[in-house]
Amino acid sequence: MTDAARRPLRIVLAEDSVLLREGLVRLFDEAGFETVGSYGDADALLAEIDAIAPDLAVLDVRMPPTYRDEGVRAAIELRRRHPKLGVLLLSQYVEGTYAHELLSSGEGGMGYLLKDRVASLDELEDAVQRVSEGGTVLDPQVVRELLSRRSDPLESLTPREREVMALMAEGRTNAGIAKELFIGVGAVEKNVTSIFQKLGLEDSGTDHRRVLAVLTWLQHEVSG
Repeated sequence: MTDAARRPLRIVLAEDSVLLREGLVRLFDEAGFETVGSYGDADALLAEIDAIAPDLAVLDVRMPPTYRDEGVRAAIELRRRHPKLGVLLLSQYVEGTYAHELLSSGEGGMGYLLKDRVASLDELEDAVQRVSEGGTVLDPQVVRELLSRRSDPLESLTPREREVMALMAEGRTNAGIAKELFIGVGAVEKNVTSIFQKLGLEDSGTDHRRVLAVLTWLQHEVSG
């Protein structure tokens, strides 16, 4: 038996919730894995990953500072630096856009699980082993989300998101939308963020996502 086969699987973990992070470390220990790095954000993990050389990275999808897609961005960067590194993403909710982005390369050694799933030591251990061996692990709810996608991305919008989208197309600000729909500005911002994610409009720093979203909406209305 080789040394690699005898030694425990080496894992690095990035999760901003201290309680969940410590709980995962204990679960990994019970499963016979070794946590060689535990971090509260993706930047800290990326700063030390080259020196640690783990077998697998487990990351929360949303972490500081923006709580949007730091884990996904870090996962892509990790695979760029270390193509054979297994990556397992954890998320509180089904976020099909992020799962699709992570898996779009077609490479193995990737996983996407909902956090509810990690409560089971057997399921977590199985997922970690499979990803570390080059397999792909997807939460059943994520699979359903990806299979339900249609050619028209607007079909995934909720009724409320459609209302917000229509008002965006009218040129209303978030405050104006909130007033029209009798909801808080914060609720509007959450809907707008969700619309951007579902339409695959990532923040490039140059393209105005609001304009692109409206263009998508108008094209749908015209073709419909």
